[in-house]
This record gives sequence, structure tokens and C-alpha cells, in this order.
Amino acid sequence: MKKETRLSASLEDYLEVIALIIKEKKVARAKEIAARLKVSRASVTEAFRALAKKNLINYAPYEVITLTDKGKIVSEDIILRHHALKEFFIKVLDVDEKIADIGACRIEHAAPREIIDKMIHFVQFLEKCPRGGTDWIDSFSTFCSKGKVSDNCQSCISKCLEK
Repeated sequence: MKKETRLSASLEDYLEVIALIIKEKKVARAKEIAARLKVSRASVTEAFRALAKKNLINYAPYEVITLTDKGKIVSEDIILRHHALKEFFIKVLDVDEKIADIGACRIEHAAPREIIDKMIHFVQFLEKCPRGGTDWIDSFSTFCSKGKVSDNCQSCISKCLEK
């Protein structure tokens, strides 16, 4: 994301919710956004003004909200970061989906894009690599819950080599 479109975590949340509502309903309304974010309508209006000033949304009082082309690009990036973090937490760290979603929402605003990209590649690698794959991820999950590795590492290694 370019520096001139740098957004606060709060404005990123607004843009993400606007994009998700538009995806569901084609347009977004202030009332729906306020309800999803659990904020006042006055807060939504302030956010709309700030997002419109950055040319990310089309906003006029009492009208529906739509994304500009620039807003679509920025919101897609925010959603991608959120999804990538959530997937990493679930698939690699074996975190419960609800907790993963909360964590992703908090971290998505601060994690540099380079780290997010590496996490995406790491998950892809683990899912495809015969030395890792889902067996390796499952073993990590077992390690987290039981505090120990498989009783027979040699068997696990042999199974990986057979693939």
C-alpha cells in the first residue's frame, strides 16, 4: 500500500467492513456499518469523510456507500492480509477459528506485507511438501495438546519418504 493511502487501524476496519457488505449486498449503508463495527452513526460519518477524502469511497450524506477503484484495491489488500493471518493461525498454529479471527483482525493492521506474503508461502509450502504437509501440521497440533512429539519419529519419517 502506498504511503498516501496509509490508514489507521480503525479506518482499515471501516474499509474492510464496507467491502464485505458491498460483496454481500452490492452497496453499503451507514446503519449496517455501524451495527457490524458496534460504533455510533456519528463515528461512521467521520470515517466516511476521512475515507472519501482519501478517494477510497464514494460518499454523500444519506446515500449508499460504494468503493472507488482505489478503495477496491486497498480493501482487497486488507481482506487478503486478514485471511492470510487467520489461515496461518488455524492451519499452522492450530488455533481455534474464532480466536484466529480476533488475532488476525488485530495483527492485520501492523504486520508488514513482506511478512504476510511469507506466511502465505509457508502455508502453501507445508500443504504441498511431502516432508511436511498436513501430517506435519497434525503432528504439531498433537505436540501442542500433549506436549510431546510422536512416539515413533522414525515411522513418521518413513511415511514421509514413501510419499
